Amino acid sequence: MSEKSPRVRVRRVYEEPGADDGVRVLVDRLWPRGLAKAEAELDAWDKDVAPSTELRKWYGHDPERFEEFAERYRAELSEPEGQEALRRLRERAGRGPLTLLTATKDLAHGHAGVLAEQLGEAD
Repeated sequence: MSEKSPRVRVRRVYEEPGADDGVRVLVDRLWPRGLAKAEAELDAWDKDVAPSTELRKWYGHDPERFEEFAERYRAELSEPEGQEALRRLRERAGRGPLTLLTATKDLAHGHAGVLAEQLGEAD
């Protein structure tokens, strides 16, 4: 990885792709509802970097639980499977812009933002 933090951004998978998105990776464990795979315009779908099903269900996108959710998610990312998934994303980010895609409506309280922080800077 370069000395400078990789350029990582977070966007909703339902938004039109941007010209400066670079590599587009879906980071949700479940496929987004109502989105055809042919229309997604993804470079990859990395389920392994998403929060566990148990953690996702516990959180339930409740903003009052976000801080604890983020802490638990970071702990999951520190496990070997999470570290390997982070390594793959860092490798992609090292080659140019990386856009983490999620179906989450509230990006400020979603896992993709936590993930972007783990990778470097987030837009």
